[in-house]
Amino acid sequence: MFRGIPISPGVAVARAHRLDQITVRRSAGPLDSNAITAEVLRFEQACAAAADELDGIVDRLRAQVGEEQAAIFRAHRQLLREPGRDTALVAKVKKTISHQRLDAASALQSLLDEYTAMFAQIADPYLRERFTDIKDVVQRVQTHLAVKNQSCAEDFTEPVILVAREVLPSQAVMFERLPLAGIATESGGPTGHAAILARALGIPSASGLTGLVDKVNSGDLLVLDGREGIAIVEPGAEVEAAYRKLQREFVVLRERIFENAQQPAVTADGQKLQLLANVNGLHDAQTAARVGGDGVGLYRTEFLFLTHQAVPDEEEQFATYRSVIEAAPNKTVTIRTLDLGGDKHVRFLGERSEANPFMGWRSIRLRSAYPELFQTQLRAILRAANYGNVSVMFPMVSTLEETRQLRQLVIEAKTRLQRTGARHAEEIPFGIMIEVPAAALCIEHLLDEVDFVSIGSNDLTQYVMAADRDNPKVAHLCEPFNPAVYSLLHRVIGACVERNKPVTLCGEMAARPRCVAPLIGMGLRRFSMSPAFVPSIKELAHCLTLADAKDMARAVTTLRTVDEIRDYLTHGVRRVCPNVAFLDTTR
Repeated sequence: MFRGIPISPGVAVARAHRLDQITVRRSAGPLDSNAITAEVLRFEQACAAAADELDGIVDRLRAQVGEEQAAIFRAHRQLLREPGRDTALVAKVKKTISHQRLDAASALQSLLDEYTAMFAQIADPYLRERFTDIKDVVQRVQTHLAVKNQSCAEDFTEPVILVAREVLPSQAVMFERLPLAGIATESGGPTGHAAILARALGIPSASGLTGLVDKVNSGDLLVLDGREGIAIVEPGAEVEAAYRKLQREFVVLRERIFENAQQPAVTADGQKLQLLANVNGLHDAQTAARVGGDGVGLYRTEFLFLTHQAVPDEEEQFATYRSVIEAAPNKTVTIRTLDLGGDKHVRFLGERSEANPFMGWRSIRLRSAYPELFQTQLRAILRAANYGNVSVMFPMVSTLEETRQLRQLVIEAKTRLQRTGARHAEEIPFGIMIEVPAAALCIEHLLDEVDFVSIGSNDLTQYVMAADRDNPKVAHLCEPFNPAVYSLLHRVIGACVERNKPVTLCGEMAARPRCVAPLIGMGLRRFSMSPAFVPSIKELAHCLTLADAKDMARAVTTLRTVDEIRDYLTHGVRRVCPNVAFLDTTR
């Protein structure tokens, strides 16, 4: 048995599927002369495709971000193409194919192994870092040599439990195409990207399962309990039967709650709530409408960028944002500007190495280095805002000065659109995310400059606790039940209610019934969560009275430890809404 961190509630019993690298065609033995000719041609075609891909990236980056970042990919392209003759890398691989009678993939890997050993002997750190460029080019060519990926949805006849060391944000699109019964990872905490993805898909998940990847093979039977944070490889017949029964009970309860999804979100004594959805794209927005959401409270635009080799231009961004707006419930969408950096990297902004990237050069702090990147996005947002009830929101704000500068960016984007005559929203609500403790402590000043605020409890919690939420050694500190977190939330909510400024909770706390109940008692009425959890929170609202919620709010502001708050809220929610309590994790 492997015990880790409960991430997304539910139970799954299914075959495991390990997340592996791309599969490339390799020969069983030495090639004959005809096969050698065919492999050389296949390698040349893969190199040409990779070079063309890099040409497009260079052109796009030069226009959108600048020459410095484009130069990175120009150097990559030069490793693949020289006028009239092969580059050294290409020539060496072709020679290996011919002389050693190897397939293209094996010859390319042989070259990479040779360079790996060679660069390991180089003392100069700058020269050693150049090896990264070679690896990047090799991987790009390998992708074009690849046969069908192991992880394609059509390879599976039944849902699988995905097993991985970690889940990267850029992999989210592929996972949504898989028939997943669960996700089990070794790295990541309850508010990391693996966790957010699992909850967005509404499937059981656990993380922090150290050693699991090395002990499980694709095809092994696996039990995954997302409520307890447990994984069991090849369970016995009795254990399997017990968990399959629990799995059926969980599914039946979720389906019953889902049937009530289209009812309004109103507490037992008549207080209306607004339940919104966190989305990454069109599919999520459509799901939000199906589960009875009132709109989109957080549209994470960076996922469009994470799945592109280069910066999406204004027209593509405009079309994408418009499609999400038109699919969203009530065509109501709060669009968050780019939140890159930290654990979300794109190659087209260049390679950066920071000792502490979460507290480093990320999010809106990139705006001075890449002004056109932000201006292009803001113009696309303003144009798309014609098609619905749209607000624009900036993440990672720390100071009043930043807030004023960001408002000026919106004005500048609007001015540029007016000059070109492009149709755009003349007025758009302007808001910021409260994720940095400094912003939470100065909320009264920031409210003078904004139309609304949204609380990003995931980042706010990790910054309050000085603990990386994706680091399994310290992720346990990023507890939503922490008294310091509730103290800050109480302060922000109270200031917004007093000033009559809309405030929304956008972090993963919004999807957890035990966290939501006391926040309703503090005066919060807007919650934005993964679409799969809208029905559960709506069910909680139907059971909860304001008196219950206020009692819980008073308690969490006086209790002193995480365990005290967790235990109190666990018993409280079980008392008022036992069905919803069953759908929450035990931690």
